[in-house]
Amino acid sequence: MDNSSWHTYTDWRAGSGAGTRVVAGRRPGLVIGHAEGRTDYTDPHTGTTATWEYATWTSPVHRSTVPATEVIASWNADTPAGTWIQIELQGGYSDGTSTPWYVMGRWAAGDGDIRRTSVDGQTDGRSSVWTDTFSVDDPASGLRLASYRLRLTLHRTPGTRLTPTVRRLGAMASDIPDRFTVPASTPGLARELLVPRYSQNIHAGEYPEYDNGGEAWCSPTSSQMIIEYWGRRPTAEDLAWVKPGLADPQVCHAARFTYDYQYEGCGNWPFNAAYAATYDEMSAVVTRLNSLTDLETLIRAGIPVITSQSFLKEELTGAGYGTSGHLMTVIGFTADGDVIANDPASPSNEAVRRVYKRREWENIWLRTKRYDANGKVRSGTGGVCYLYWPARPTPVQRRVLKSFGLL
Repeated sequence: MDNSSWHTYTDWRAGSGAGTRVVAGRRPGLVIGHAEGRTDYTDPHTGTTATWEYATWTSPVHRSTVPATEVIASWNADTPAGTWIQIELQGGYSDGTSTPWYVMGRWAAGDGDIRRTSVDGQTDGRSSVWTDTFSVDDPASGLRLASYRLRLTLHRTPGTRLTPTVRRLGAMASDIPDRFTVPASTPGLARELLVPRYSQNIHAGEYPEYDNGGEAWCSPTSSQMIIEYWGRRPTAEDLAWVKPGLADPQVCHAARFTYDYQYEGCGNWPFNAAYAATYDEMSAVVTRLNSLTDLETLIRAGIPVITSQSFLKEELTGAGYGTSGHLMTVIGFTADGDVIANDPASPSNEAVRRVYKRREWENIWLRTKRYDANGKVRSGTGGVCYLYWPARPTPVQRRVLKSFGLL
């Protein structure tokens, strides 16, 4: 894996702006300095056409330390009402040719101006974008993405001084070998973090407009657990839209504001990270880890990890279900090295804490290939995870995050 980001004053100054300017301070960011032009955008999910002023910023070319088959972008931004952002990626192939500019997301923290959305149907016949992931179509061909650059387009209501503020922009590039199993790791930590426990299943049937309700809300439920672990919560005003009397209304809130209107789900990985970063002084990325040893390093530093995995019921003892894709929160390890997870696919908040066998768990998380119930080969995530942390981490946390290329 190769993690790269732009988030310091120097980083932002290194890019090429057209109408943007860099704001200094504790958390430097990119804003609209002046409108570079106007554009009409027809929202595919509402049919509404509106005119927006815009400014752009393009990163320097980043040459990945890993010629990649996949790239996932992440961003942290404030988008007040009347603003939104678009994130694009252009890559350089290993044969010297280039991809087109691919849209990796059209995003706003709210849903009053545009519907946040991924964009389907993007391909040049050699690579494609699958919701939130750039992917080389045929890795066996040897073609790889050797480099990339990212472009931001910041939008605002014409005639105003409104602006988004982008605090962080980056991507994780990777080339994970095809594997049905991974080597066993050696346990190295016994520690458990005190992370709030929320069940997605107690929200079954609530707000079906967001991916048919709570039974599909593993990703936002996991995100909310970690956000609250770091001491952040939506305000009463934020939650005023939720029907009175519903348990844990903040989970409903997380579902609404991670929802991808094209994907028709709350599981868009970068949208979850971007949601977490809307909270005060929070940073968030989507990345991959190599092993449970890497995950232990983060837990040791007090950083819980949201992981993505797929498995049959019999592949994870004690889960009681199988899934083609599920997010859960790793909060620690037992003395025997087994994984302690807050699993939102539980019947109650009290039942969320689970202990899963280390060997089973690391395999379903780190593999890239698996068999479904019909014996067909399906993909696995290869160690995908979300990492959220305070903008001012402790010295130990800073050192660990830096070791993973995240600071």
